[in-house]
Amino acid sequence: MPTRTAAQRRAEARLAYDAFIAACPSRQLLDRISDKWTTLIVNALADGPRRYGELARVIAGVSQKMLTQTLRALERDGLVSRTVTASVPVRVDYALTPIGRDLLPVIRAVKSWAETHIEEVVSAREAYDAANGETRKLK
Repeated sequence: MPTRTAAQRRAEARLAYDAFIAACPSRQLLDRISDKWTTLIVNALADGPRRYGELARVIAGVSQKMLTQTLRALERDGLVSRTVTASVPVRVDYALTPIGRDLLPVIRAVKSWAETHIEEVVSAREAYDAANGETRKLK
């Protein structure tokens, strides 16, 4: 068996898409899908296409800048499609693509888990902070 250099081993690992390797491109995708705005937008689009204003109303606390940036990033990654309908005013709809719909069960499960276990997490944080003399708010 021939000896391989570290650079060759890294190149082979990149080809295998091992997220534990720092240069693996799958890390970018993990970063995208673990973002809170991505999670909320994908869930908001679960029942079908929505207009920008609808998304802004459904997702409390999202700024116009973050909603726009996240929608653009999701469109770039192929998870969301943007459809412009020529009318007055112009109508723009956002919808999950097939790959976005494939991601939906995972995103829904994470959202559901967070909603189910938040009280336990808050209690654990409070116990930790009390034991360590810290006072923090829920983040």
